[in-house]
Amino acid sequence: MAPSASPATATTVHTPVTANATKFKHPLDPLTPDEINAVSLAIRLYTTANTPIKAVRFITCTLVPPPKKAVLAALGIPLTPGGQPEAPTPIVRKAESDFLDVVNGGTFNAILSLEDGTWNVDTCELVGEGSEPQISPEELAFCEHVVRRDATVQALAKEVGVLPDQIYADGWAIGYDDRFPKHTRLQQAFVFARYSEHENLYAHPLDFVVVIDSLAEKVVQIDFPPTYKRAKDGSAELSVSSTEPCPLSEDSFMESKRERIPPPVKSYDFLPDLLQADPTHKPRDDIKPLHVLQPEGVSFKMDGNVLEWQKWKMHVGFSHREGLALSTITYNDDGEIRPIMYRLSLAEMVVPYGAPEFPHPRKFAFDSGEYGMGTMANELSLGCDCLGQIHYLPGTYVTHSGTPFIIKNAICIHEEDAGVLWKHTDYRPGGRHQTVRSRRLVVSMVCTLANYEYIWNYQFYQDGNIELEIRLTGILQVYVAGQDEPNPYGTTIAPNINAHNHQHLFSVRVDPMVDGLYNSVVESDIVPLSAPTGSRENFAGNGFVVKDRVLKSQVQDGARDFDWARERRWRITNGARTHEASGKAASYAIMMKGGVLPLMAHTDSWVARRASFAHKTLWVVRDKEGVDGSRMWPSGKYVPQTREEPEDSVGRWVKDGNGSIENEDIVLYLTVGTTHIPRPEDWPVMPVEHVNLLFKPNNFFTKNPSMDVPGTNDPMSKPAFNGANGANGTNGACCSH
Repeated sequence: MAPSASPATATTVHTPVTANATKFKHPLDPLTPDEINAVSLAIRLYTTANTPIKAVRFITCTLVPPPKKAVLAALGIPLTPGGQPEAPTPIVRKAESDFLDVVNGGTFNAILSLEDGTWNVDTCELVGEGSEPQISPEELAFCEHVVRRDATVQALAKEVGVLPDQIYADGWAIGYDDRFPKHTRLQQAFVFARYSEHENLYAHPLDFVVVIDSLAEKVVQIDFPPTYKRAKDGSAELSVSSTEPCPLSEDSFMESKRERIPPPVKSYDFLPDLLQADPTHKPRDDIKPLHVLQPEGVSFKMDGNVLEWQKWKMHVGFSHREGLALSTITYNDDGEIRPIMYRLSLAEMVVPYGAPEFPHPRKFAFDSGEYGMGTMANELSLGCDCLGQIHYLPGTYVTHSGTPFIIKNAICIHEEDAGVLWKHTDYRPGGRHQTVRSRRLVVSMVCTLANYEYIWNYQFYQDGNIELEIRLTGILQVYVAGQDEPNPYGTTIAPNINAHNHQHLFSVRVDPMVDGLYNSVVESDIVPLSAPTGSRENFAGNGFVVKDRVLKSQVQDGARDFDWARERRWRITNGARTHEASGKAASYAIMMKGGVLPLMAHTDSWVARRASFAHKTLWVVRDKEGVDGSRMWPSGKYVPQTREEPEDSVGRWVKDGNGSIENEDIVLYLTVGTTHIPRPEDWPVMPVEHVNLLFKPNNFFTKNPSMDVPGTNDPMSKPAFNGANGANGTNGACCSH
């Protein structure tokens, strides 16, 4: 592969200090840059001495987490409510790496152990055919080079007025295309023109899609989507008789039965200096500064990757696939350290597009499993991505050569004002009132996946709430539209620019430990009383009740749908601890109604067969720890180019599983997301859209745990207009009286 520059999201290529790793500080600490160097060196030495492999391309290198019980023992966290922690046991530091045999093809997985300061290969196995590790940033970048230098691509671009140096391409995983052999490592490339440096290339989509062989570094197919025209009855009519793929033996353009469509040339820029060239653009000039000040410093503490804030404590981790991951989350409840979650992270996501004509159905990106949120993480900027007093943590992943990439400011930690926490006024004459403002701790990461950005905000509150806020922004994935071409599966957001309808479905992995490792899930339906109005039991007709059911069997109860009519909700409970007044089990409720959505594709569609997690709102499985850690990936460990539901996916775990999920070490997968019907207001850059998931204590605390938060009389607050409403502008009068 030709040399390529580091992606814009990476900060530096690490220079190794030593070949050996040093002692880790916390058992879940990510591999350090020096450890990544040492692991890759150990694999090179092993393959040279023990295998016929001549050239290695590293794709992943990550920590294999120790067993949960060993981690909890090391941290002094008990397994049961009120119990004593288990005695600590030695923890062996382990790593895992996926790499490619560049000469002969094939994917290998190696697991290594750190012994006496040296990394040793425990296992090195060939992964089965059709199983590909994620596509690396270097492969994505090189895809553009392969497309741009191809003579056929250059000729096709020239036909519509695009020069070779104006050709740009976004590499994607192939999605699904059974015209090609399973063993060929493929990418599809969406092609654009860029007429000047740094301009918005998505304003100029070309009318064909390229497929490349990543290892052979060559173009293997060029597909031309058919077009639509307006039929006599007003409907949209496709230029071909079927939406199925064109055989590789046929000429795709001839089979599409349409004319070439030149890319639109109008610029739609977003960078301030480029916008100055637009005479209609005038920046707003009525925005005055708004500063976030903490004159006494922050209220949180850091010890390596361990974060403490008020009563919360957790470990902040980073991996190539999940990016940000939070572990061993506990809350100090008046001196008692109470565990809540062992691990919380994004496990997978899929973005299926809704246009049925080929090759558009190949567009369904598994952004975590196919590319990796960690490898796509941004270096965050002080005063832009995060405001106030910020602490950053780096993220590191392996390059093809085995050296680490370091993203210096991958994770942002800061505090925010979150409005009113609680308030009450005694309305009677002479009554008093109290207002307490809420503050939250935010641990965040931003990822760029080609055209789209995802912002991940994990937010911790003073009342015991945990919230995951997902923000979506960036630029729509677009395709060129002919003049006055109908657009039945999307929106023409600008002249000759078509944005297809699509969905974003996220699978959030929750490994709970509510007051200990052994938990259950209770499903609650809220229903009206069955007794009719006028009856003895329900004379006024207003009664409704909560009906609880414990999910017991993994096979029968492990896959759950949301029920809007019943206001269905779920709680993660520990039956070994109950509330002193209600008698109910300590629990955390899952509040996800605002993010619930159905997968629009048919259940036997290409995307649905690969993304089984998207079929259900909630999955509950019994965890099973192996040599490579816990059950992790709901669409399988190796996602690119799968064609059916993988054996190691959440759908198969439930269908093929057995035994109880009651009072067990369980793992939950929550499906949330949004259906995006594009609009012109999303162009050229989309304002953020929000998806929220809340975990709320329920019978966990004796009372409101934030009653000890003092009211804040902010001396920096003042009337907006001098002399106006002065009677209400006295500091301190509004908070406590």
